[in-house]
Amino acid sequence: MLSPHYFITGTDTAAGKTYITCLLIEALRRQGLDAVGYKPFVCGERDDAHLIQRASADRLTLDEINPIWYRSPVSPLAASLLENRPVDLAAAQRGFHDLTQRHSTVLVEGAGGWEVPLTADVTLADFAATLALPVIVVVNNRLGAINHTLLTVRNIQQRGLHCAGVILNYVQEERDAASISNHAVLDHCLGVPVLAEVMHGETEIDWPL
Repeated sequence: MLSPHYFITGTDTAAGKTYITCLLIEALRRQGLDAVGYKPFVCGERDDAHLIQRASADRLTLDEINPIWYRSPVSPLAASLLENRPVDLAAAQRGFHDLTQRHSTVLVEGAGGWEVPLTADVTLADFAATLALPVIVVVNNRLGAINHTLLTVRNIQQRGLHCAGVILNYVQEERDAASISNHAVLDHCLGVPVLAEVMHGETEIDWPL
């Protein structure tokens, strides 16, 4: 394991970030590491935070996992405007640093895609840059994934962050020519490793770094 903490982002809002984050937490815990998950921003139902709580062996309260919660299932910026409650970026940062003082590994899961707006001036990518963690990109492995992956990875690198690699996630059970060939194409043009391919419904993977 190259770093004690990682930031998990996705190519879009349905890439399967929580699913992959939970599998990675469980893989680290099988290695005997005190790994937990952190999802600072949630908009809508808190199901993802509950899943991360279970993957973290119920070591954390729901509010420790998810300190910033809006009930509106929209972007954090839109939710903050609808509910008249600004996004507390300082609280999100404090929550992360508090967890790193008590646990050996923290996997931070983003909300939506990489550039989702948190405030009028700050995106999720800006927030990730303040944490300065290596980034793992979860890819919804389908037609169009190559474009989304290249845009995301290149933006991560342009911000001076290290992209540790991508994980191809088969969100759909069916496979088509694009999803089958995406790995080989990304190997040729991405410049960062494809860490794993996770098939639809898998319940266990190995830690890939």
